[in-house]
Amino acid sequence: MTKTNNKYFLVDAHQDMAWNMLTLGRDYTKTQSEIQASEAGTGKPEFNGDTLLGWDVYQKGNIGLVFATLYAAPVRRKDGKLDIIFYKDFEEAHKLYKDQLDAYHRLVEDHPDKFKLLTDKTQLDAHLKLWNEKKADEELSVGLVILMEGAEGVRDVSELEEWAELGVRMIGPAWAGTRFCGGTRDPGPMTKDGYQLLDAMSALKISLDISHMDEKAALQAIDNFEGRIIATHANAKALIKNCHINRFLPDEVIANLIDRDGIIGVVPLNQFLDWEWPSGGDRNLVSISRMADQIDHVCQIAGNAKHVGFGSDSDGGFGVQSVPAEMSSAADLQKMAPILRERGYSEDEISGIFGTNWIEFLKDSI
Repeated sequence: MTKTNNKYFLVDAHQDMAWNMLTLGRDYTKTQSEIQASEAGTGKPEFNGDTLLGWDVYQKGNIGLVFATLYAAPVRRKDGKLDIIFYKDFEEAHKLYKDQLDAYHRLVEDHPDKFKLLTDKTQLDAHLKLWNEKKADEELSVGLVILMEGAEGVRDVSELEEWAELGVRMIGPAWAGTRFCGGTRDPGPMTKDGYQLLDAMSALKISLDISHMDEKAALQAIDNFEGRIIATHANAKALIKNCHINRFLPDEVIANLIDRDGIIGVVPLNQFLDWEWPSGGDRNLVSISRMADQIDHVCQIAGNAKHVGFGSDSDGGFGVQSVPAEMSSAADLQKMAPILRERGYSEDEISGIFGTNWIEFLKDSI
């Protein structure tokens, strides 16, 4: 992909758009400042931070393609938060996920000039061609590829074909632990249901996202899943000192994922760069260069720069207040380019990290 206004084409492998659209009423056809102004004084920023996204952010950041999530959490993780984002059972989870999928379909139907679903290689190629020929001041639609984060909305594996027909191209079996496998803060292996899910996903060419899977489950899945495997938003555990939860990727998992031609999306959340950063603390205490450290780590294990990209996790439970001070929006991921260049990465490698690595994965998987 060529650069526009000296900015690289950027693929963001994780944005919780629908969750925010339905939970907080965020309208991503509006600019970031318009969204932030509409939420001032409402309590929403205290709940989820000031948005990192907005229509102008996609354009300024050259963010032309996003893995847009379906996400909901079990009620045991409620912790006093809004009722509407939690589920008690599979039926409630199914409804929450379907409501979010419907929201994406409405978004692209109501705003075809701004967002479009990409569900096959023909659509992907046509979308990339437009962005590759983008003029300096031209605004182009953002491509959305649907990722299901946590698979509790799948009541039975027989439903997977319907989810695929509606656009789901990637599934992470866990957020917290599920009936499929252990997950974040809920250690555990793959289960019988989990292996059945993997087999059904492979048959339908649905890729596996191991981001929230427990280490044991992730290694088992990597050994047994026949399709493409990725980690859309997961930093390396080796660089997160004094953290004792199972949210980050051990080097063994990273190496095994690379052996399966996987890609890892690096997250700019301060606590994912420095676990000891206090929530709501001074943003200047964590530099955006910590993201380059994460990228370096993956590249050193791989021996090349083909297995890493960005997965910002915007607006996934945090906002502007919780990312490095150099970032006021997801568009500021472009600031990583000179940092990577100073560290000796070539233009082709930087282009790959910004987008080409993810694009090559999509060309082989959707």
